[in-house]
Amino acid sequence: MRVLYFDAFSGISGDMTVGALLSLGLPFDHLQAELAKLSLEGYDLSAKPRLVHGIEATKFDVDIHHTDHHHHSHSHSHEHRPFREIRTMIESSRMSAGVKRQALAIFTKLAEAESKVHAVPVDDVEFHEVGAVDSIVDIVGAAIGLQFFAADRVLVSALPLGSGIVKSQHGPIPVPGPATAELLRGYVTRPGDGEGEMVTPTGAAIVAAVAEQASSMPDLRIERVGYGAGQRSLQDRPNILRLVLGDAAVTSKQDEIVVIETNIDDYNPELYDYVFERLLQAGARDVFLTPVQMKKGRPGVVLSVLCAAADREALGAIVLGETSAIGLRYYPVQRMMLERELREVTTKYGPIRVKVARGPDGHENLAPEYEDCKRVAAEKRVPIKLVYQAALAAAGR
Repeated sequence: MRVLYFDAFSGISGDMTVGALLSLGLPFDHLQAELAKLSLEGYDLSAKPRLVHGIEATKFDVDIHHTDHHHHSHSHSHEHRPFREIRTMIESSRMSAGVKRQALAIFTKLAEAESKVHAVPVDDVEFHEVGAVDSIVDIVGAAIGLQFFAADRVLVSALPLGSGIVKSQHGPIPVPGPATAELLRGYVTRPGDGEGEMVTPTGAAIVAAVAEQASSMPDLRIERVGYGAGQRSLQDRPNILRLVLGDAAVTSKQDEIVVIETNIDDYNPELYDYVFERLLQAGARDVFLTPVQMKKGRPGVVLSVLCAAADREALGAIVLGETSAIGLRYYPVQRMMLERELREVTTKYGPIRVKVARGPDGHENLAPEYEDCKRVAAEKRVPIKLVYQAALAAAGR
């Protein structure tokens, strides 16, 4: 399984990301040719090697041709580009479907965050003219690079957020900027780490759209490493973004749990529902009944509870307190589990969470969350099987 790891010890910005992708091996002429498919004029690209604390990194720059329309205040259409215009530009380009999808995902995250922070509708979020060309090139460039390397998973390290107050087109704002803070909800960050702004809104949007949080760099067979240089020089660290591309041996997690069991043949079956509820609320991983044939031809059940070793006493007490059992047995078992994550997908019925488990060979097992499907089916008055199928189809994409 190919993994791309963003080692962002010095934060992240759009140009650092593109620089790092070029350093990783994205051909400059491929980047240029793809960007030329956008109806975007008036800029030149450059990628130059720069030594940062003795490490060779790629500095990616977008040079904008300044024309004199800046002096005419009435040429308002040039000054700002609303998100709807940028979205149309990307959608109508001749770029590949994958690049368009990735670029739109990043831009949409950015526009949604700006919309929330500045209280404007998403479509009306304006990107200041120079900033717009920069953002478009950085975001679409990042999408081109990410598609080029086609990693199965993109991971990001904890992010230093920086400190202080920085200038913005709205006036001075605190670091991290509000849009950056909004975009990084759910990610591990280090507020106060670094001088000035360490994560730009564009950098945060790239992370939010493409990367999952990793507490540490996963075990990888490293294939390539790339370094993208940032604009500023920092005193306490090299201002570079490191990208590591490699192959992850997917290991299944292993742990040890306890099984508590008891055989019961004289308990009112109506009451098991309540027992299950109490056990699960008290931390049981799973509870189940197995029908068994007992002595003297009596039908009975085995009540089994799977739990962490630490919960054995408490859960055993519930079984003995609630049921007619007069004894229990318990034993440790080893288990092997696939890595799992919850992914929210968008369906025509609404958002639904899907459990994703990755097999050792990299394939994914998908299971829509029953509770979400049930809720949506009831709200939209559609059969639950249709909601379930829609969630599977969306997760498969």
